[in-house]
Amino acid sequence: MENSTNFMAVPKAGDGAGGLVRHLRACHNATLPGERLAFRIGAARVGWVLPEIAAALAGHPAVDVAPDAAPDAAPGAAPDVAPDAALDAAPDAAPDAVPGAAPGAAPDVAPGAVTLRDGAALPGLARALAGRGLLRLRGEAFDVRATEDGPVLGRIDRGAIPKFGVQAVGVHVNGLVRTQDGPHLWVARRARDKLLDPGKLDHVVAGGVPAGLGPWETLIKEAGEEAAIPPALAAQAKRVGRISYAMVRGEGLRRDLLYCYDLALPADFRPVPADGEVEAFELWPIARVLETVRRSDDFKFNVNLVLIDLFIRLGLVEGPEADALRAGLSAPD
Repeated sequence: MENSTNFMAVPKAGDGAGGLVRHLRACHNATLPGERLAFRIGAARVGWVLPEIAAALAGHPAVDVAPDAAPDAAPGAAPDVAPDAALDAAPDAAPDAVPGAAPGAAPDVAPGAVTLRDGAALPGLARALAGRGLLRLRGEAFDVRATEDGPVLGRIDRGAIPKFGVQAVGVHVNGLVRTQDGPHLWVARRARDKLLDPGKLDHVVAGGVPAGLGPWETLIKEAGEEAAIPPALAAQAKRVGRISYAMVRGEGLRRDLLYCYDLALPADFRPVPADGEVEAFELWPIARVLETVRRSDDFKFNVNLVLIDLFIRLGLVEGPEADALRAGLSAPD
């Protein structure tokens, strides 16, 4: 497959692409740490929890809570991420380890932190919070890491991730088709009974990376399950970038890392809803996709970010607007 930037006859966006930036602002609306306490597994900070979650965890035999200081921040220090701040702010520099802790040693309880001494206890914590009505379990485990490439420190139910402020990893695939009229994009309509964002527009393939799998394995799996894309065809996808953000939504704090791919699909291929998560697929001209993202909130919130990246790479958005949007896509989580 050729890189998507080689797709022909891309229509220009014209003026007024500023409507796109609101999607970036929406996905970068969290102030970290704000009132949240660091959530640690051993010495490693893996997430952020609100005081009410810290209070609910207090007294659990595997948890130490020390809420008497600002989480992971010196007095007067700037927050890691400010809402609506210059979207090219400096990366989060909060330390992952308690200062002075010896490698492998049991950490001291960090001020302003909720510390889980053993990551194996994390599923039990999630069940306890679900039992109190503080979250809804979804029956799908995700790996928990302190850094993108770090070791797995525990596993957590997907429904508990926003309450613990743990980073979740996902894959998003632009399903692109060449035509004489320029590039087209396969657009999915999410099922109306989805727990989150029912009925929203989505990518032809998108999904969270479950425990034990990586982004590539997840892409192949989700392609077959969601759109009946054969593995050999899905394997032609090309990774084109990564996007992260920190966003407060109804379910809690979303700290997501998205791996983005382009997949050139044959003109005669038709994706088919296979697992009930998608209601239908439609093939749209890329200009229609751009106008829909610019003018509405019809697409799922994070899909907009991946599409904005695509618009820039295809040359639909250029100049100062593209520069500003690119900086926002590179903002820290």
